[in-house]
Amino acid sequence: MAISQRYTREIPHRYRLEAQKFPSGFVSLPRRYVDPISGSREFEKIRLSGKGTILSYTIIYVSADQFKLLTPYAVAVIETDEGARVTAMMTDTNFEDLKIGARVEFVFRKIMEEGASGIINYGYKAKIIK
Repeated sequence: MAISQRYTREIPHRYRLEAQKFPSGFVSLPRRYVDPISGSREFEKIRLSGKGTILSYTIIYVSADQFKLLTPYAVAVIETDEGARVTAMMTDTNFEDLKIGARVEFVFRKIMEEGASGIINYGYKAKIIK
């Protein structure tokens, strides 16, 4: 897929934290067009508050090439206050502060540079709320 097509497709969830809420109550980020609970294709777009709770986390010591300069870094599975579950890289956080149940907020940061052209991708990361 061309980078420009993917960039355009990812704007709502990567830059505005837009999610889908289905009639069953299931909330999805990134976009999903079918409710895994009911099979419904009806949903409303919602904007997430940008806050959540860590469900699980890990620290990456050996990474893919595009992230090798960042190692070690932490990645967490976060449940947003609205109920969506997302995986996000942690930022501005000491590893000692990572705990299951810790409160986080999403912040806008550089994610990586892509390809030989060095296109910079931005999006959300998470940091501990103190």
